[in-house]
Amino acid sequence: MGAPESPRLQAIFRVIVAARWWVVAAYALLLPLGILLALNVPSDNSIARLIVESDPDFRSTQAFQRLFPEGETVVLLAEASDPLAPGVIEIVAKIESRLAGIRRVEPFSALTLYARVHPETLGTPDPAAFSRFVTGTELFRKQGLLGADFLGIILDLKVRDARERNQALADVDRALAPFEAAPAPLRAIRRVGGPYVDAYLEAETARASRKYFPLFGLFIIGMNLLLYRSVRTLAAFLLTLAASVSLSVGFARVAGFAFTIVSSIVPVTLLITGTASLVYIHSRFVEHTGERTVDEHQVFSLANKFVATTASIFAAATGFAALAVSRIRPIREMGLWVAAGLVLTWIVVFTLFPALQKVLATPVLRRRTTAGRTLLRLIDALPGFSFRWRWVILPASLLLMLAGVLAVTGVPGRLAPLRLETDSLDYIDKNLPLYRDTRHFERAISGLSVLQIWVTTAEGAALQPEVLRGLEGFARDLETDPRVGSVVGPTTTLRWLSYVAGQGDRLPDDSATWSALAARLDQLLLQEPALRAYVDVGSLAHSRMTVVYRGRDFERLEELKAFVANKWAEAVARNPALAKCRMRVVGQGLLQAKIAQYLVPTLTQSFLLTAAIIFVAFLLVFRSGAARLMAMIPSLFAILVMFLVMRVTGIPLNMATILIASTVLGASENDQIHFFYHFQEKRNGESTEQALRHALLVAGRAIVFATLINAGGFLALALSGLPPMRQFGIVSASAFLLSMAASFTALPAALWIFFREAPDRLG
Repeated sequence: MGAPESPRLQAIFRVIVAARWWVVAAYALLLPLGILLALNVPSDNSIARLIVESDPDFRSTQAFQRLFPEGETVVLLAEASDPLAPGVIEIVAKIESRLAGIRRVEPFSALTLYARVHPETLGTPDPAAFSRFVTGTELFRKQGLLGADFLGIILDLKVRDARERNQALADVDRALAPFEAAPAPLRAIRRVGGPYVDAYLEAETARASRKYFPLFGLFIIGMNLLLYRSVRTLAAFLLTLAASVSLSVGFARVAGFAFTIVSSIVPVTLLITGTASLVYIHSRFVEHTGERTVDEHQVFSLANKFVATTASIFAAATGFAALAVSRIRPIREMGLWVAAGLVLTWIVVFTLFPALQKVLATPVLRRRTTAGRTLLRLIDALPGFSFRWRWVILPASLLLMLAGVLAVTGVPGRLAPLRLETDSLDYIDKNLPLYRDTRHFERAISGLSVLQIWVTTAEGAALQPEVLRGLEGFARDLETDPRVGSVVGPTTTLRWLSYVAGQGDRLPDDSATWSALAARLDQLLLQEPALRAYVDVGSLAHSRMTVVYRGRDFERLEELKAFVANKWAEAVARNPALAKCRMRVVGQGLLQAKIAQYLVPTLTQSFLLTAAIIFVAFLLVFRSGAARLMAMIPSLFAILVMFLVMRVTGIPLNMATILIASTVLGASENDQIHFFYHFQEKRNGESTEQALRHALLVAGRAIVFATLINAGGFLALALSGLPPMRQFGIVSASAFLLSMAASFTALPAALWIFFREAPDRLG
């Protein structure tokens, strides 16, 4: 029958099968607990989860937010061909009045400021006076309150979590509904802001899961009935997978993980890997030749597939665990989550599934279907085909792999590296109004990326005249750069007051006037709570400045930090009072910008670590040094060619597609481990052709169907409304098919060349 039988393993599986009712009862108790925990895993797509907690910028941002919490803000754009027409001003005033009545929502607009400056105005202001007021300064445009075709309303959401945020957004949508039903004289009311993006990402992730699981369930049912034609076998598969996935997802609740745009693929990965493992095991079981009783054959099959299946699952688990090197927190957590889930899957597969095989009396294969006979004929022809074309197949494969390397790394001076995509807005469909409206608003106010600058002084020194004068000069320096849209800080209110008083929006440079300005700001801090968002009134040692800029104009995070640092150095050189201050770049926007810095290291480090771990696994499983290297050919071929496909089709690297290397390498190595395990069963004392035929006969059928499960499962992600998830599903599915093709062509060709043998009939 092939490899030596392991009496110890067979003895263990006899015990498991004998205790089948106890095993089933134990899982019957664990399953409800797993489901309960799984249903309570939270969703969190917030920026705060993007970077690992040990990151210095993350820690600085946390400390900053304890002083200056970064709230959730939405901007509504009342769009009209003439935003200052009397009818437009009137309807915007009504909209703002309606929004002011919503709990946890505080609206602010140019109308709000005009009413404060002109308290004698009741209702809608005089259009001519209001027009002169808002067009007399660039401050309204820079703050997003006025554009060429809109009046803006800023909504400050006083919310604590996603539930309150979603409720507030729903209340805003209901308040806007009557105006959107009859918008004239407005063209439309546009919605812009991170809360809407986060709500969309969470809803779309949940919606994709609701689509995916029923479809994958139907896929498993169809594949199972096609392969084994047994309802009892189908029941064993479904119950095993239900236990595996529920316990693995429930583990996240215990570990404190959350569903994010990345970790939403965890259940998918576990389902696919678990199903593929069951196919390998059960395909060996159904190939019953009659030499043993069915009971003895079941024990033999489990023992025979134990080493290869264990090696493949643990290779995949350690491969995903290698993602722990990433400094992108969702990717790190996803890797650890999948790794733990695969270990749990391994336990379930080798305990519950054997028990269910016996309890349900899953049948063996009595006769082959037409498709099965066709597949056998194809497998039978592969050794001769791969030998005949070996000097074409292997060099062509290596050339394609080299092209894939150049596709992702680029060629200095000739070809840029594969494009990185880090803007969270790129994670939503570009045809959605939310995407178009946000991009329009971004262009109108010269950017939408936000950076926080944290300035620390000696206690009580934040309102010193020279410090304030230095901060005002620093803000003006930043705004002179065309990449910066606006800077809001402690002195911005003084600019507004200067403008309202008819003195223009530029504060004086001479130091003599700043004593009065500092005293005025001190009084305002007591009167206007909103100003405390920019000065810590408790210690008067901390100030905040918010910079709005065009994120795409800064290629790297280091370039952005250097820009701010250089402007600060210039401000310090002009005003020595700033020399005693400490300036730090912090905030959620900084954390988001750091994703680009960490994406490529995540790809390279995790891929190299995964490859090294899998190589060590092969070192332990296989005795042949050639096997350890050649077994990785199909996976490497699939990954590198997929980078070439991504380059040609314009698919970028992002938080989803960056996982393609580790995912495909970890999952597709199953095929190579099973192939080589059975190749070595027959290799000792036999020819290369006989070993190849044995490996293809025993593992080939399972490789085909396991690949179809992998490809079909990940392809279901193409139903997602999130572009990165669609892209990940498509490239993953394609990579698995490429890996299978290489397993049946490039790998045998390499073996023929390495062993320097010919088929037996030609020897």
